[in-house]
Amino acid sequence: MTNKNNQSRLFRFFDFNRDNRIDAIEEDTTPTIKRYFKLLGRKFWKLISLNIMMLPMVLPLLLCFYLYISMDTTPTQNTPLFSQLYGANLIDSTPASTILLDIFGGQKNIPVYSGTGTYIAIGVLIALLVITFGWQNVGATYILRSMVRGEPVFMFSDYFYAVKRNLKQGFFMGVIDALAIFLLVFDFLYFSSMASTFWTDICYFAILALAILYFFMRFYLYLMLVTFDLPLRKLFKNALIFTVLGFKRNIMAVIGIVVITALNVVLFALFAVTPLGIAIPLILPFLYYLAVTSFTSAYAAYPIIDRYMIEPYKNTNDEEYEESEEI
Repeated sequence: MTNKNNQSRLFRFFDFNRDNRIDAIEEDTTPTIKRYFKLLGRKFWKLISLNIMMLPMVLPLLLCFYLYISMDTTPTQNTPLFSQLYGANLIDSTPASTILLDIFGGQKNIPVYSGTGTYIAIGVLIALLVITFGWQNVGATYILRSMVRGEPVFMFSDYFYAVKRNLKQGFFMGVIDALAIFLLVFDFLYFSSMASTFWTDICYFAILALAILYFFMRFYLYLMLVTFDLPLRKLFKNALIFTVLGFKRNIMAVIGIVVITALNVVLFALFAVTPLGIAIPLILPFLYYLAVTSFTSAYAAYPIIDRYMIEPYKNTNDEEYEESEEI
């Protein structure tokens, strides 16, 4: 009996037939913290499967990072003051200039051009990620939405059904999303590395505020994309509105993501002193981190979408149905 159940679970993971799903067992779907943990425990193994399916969203970046740090390096100044201090120390070496040079004269090694092949490989990986980024998010979000609703989930069939259903819009959403993330990260790193002035500080905090705002908006963008037939402009507009309307649930989602991240850091610290070293804490996040954090944000965001976009429509349909029955 046990082997048979295990086999059925295995084949259910690879089930491509969406028409064979059974009706969901009726349960209390009130989005409480208690239900979150109950649902998380019940769907944890499916989340591990989903996390493996979501790895193509991070593996190209890891490969690009590995190729980048594997290139030849050259030393470069760490602060803008290095050139001036180095020149002053050459002209007239004093104890003061020597101390300042020791403080601000630290250099770091940065990769330099070491062959066209590496750049081509990095370009291909980034292009592949950008092209598929939206589709990957659409497929994963569709599965997460079903989990939050308490519906049965067939991993592969649901994933590719969602991608096929939102092929065009998912592609353009992914390109815009990837471009927005890149620009926000690039600008944040750029202004954080610049010398502090009035205008650079304003730009720094403005980029930081935009990054936080867009981080919350992403909770809603793909959920609405797989639920409604709306143009991209309205998806972004509604996501901005829901970021404000769902402020409390957004904060709870952030707390959950921070706790999950902190647990990974604790695991890293605990396993780092074992004979296995950092191997286990480095591998574990690849099994659950992406899916569990995405599930947390979806669980927080979907009730807001349901309250303001689904329930009013359902209530209107119910009233129209009752009036037609009276007639």
